[in-house]
Amino acid sequence: MKKDIKEVIVTEKQIKDLCVKLGKQITLDYKDKENPILLGLLKGCIPFMSDLMKYIDLPVEVEFMDVKSYHGGISSSGDIKIRMDINTSVYNRDIIICEDIVDTGKTLDTVVRLLKHRGARSVEVVTLLDKPEGRLIPFTPKYIGITIPKVFVVGYGLDYNELYRNLPYVGILKERVYSK
Repeated sequence: MKKDIKEVIVTEKQIKDLCVKLGKQITLDYKDKENPILLGLLKGCIPFMSDLMKYIDLPVEVEFMDVKSYHGGISSSGDIKIRMDINTSVYNRDIIICEDIVDTGKTLDTVVRLLKHRGARSVEVVTLLDKPEGRLIPFTPKYIGITIPKVFVVGYGLDYNELYRNLPYVGILKERVYSK
């Protein structure tokens, strides 16, 4: 897999440092809230959410949704599908959506509006990676690990055709891999 990576743009150490920083900030911001829900959007969130929650020093419930906008390929289809919904009521609850990357903003906009429609008291987003150059709609996550340029990245949960998620860092995928 490593031979398919053009350049590592976020190292393992950087990821850990970002998780510590974000976890401390969320702990501070939610210290007076009652059991917020940390909501992961599958599958890409798994490594980030797993590491991040180690550094959130307060009780949180953990839930997941499976929401798809990339149906293969390297760019969002814009067609948002909820394949698995959250199992807990969000009514009058504080929700922290955990994402690996914010790109077009469409998926998160859809999920945030859905959760607010269901009566969530608050909905915020924590993301490891923010790619604002890719935005198709205005969207700014409250908690951002690092901003990256508009490049196609894999690793640490991010995939190309369900592969590369298990790399311990984030890297730019060589174009030859996805232009076949």
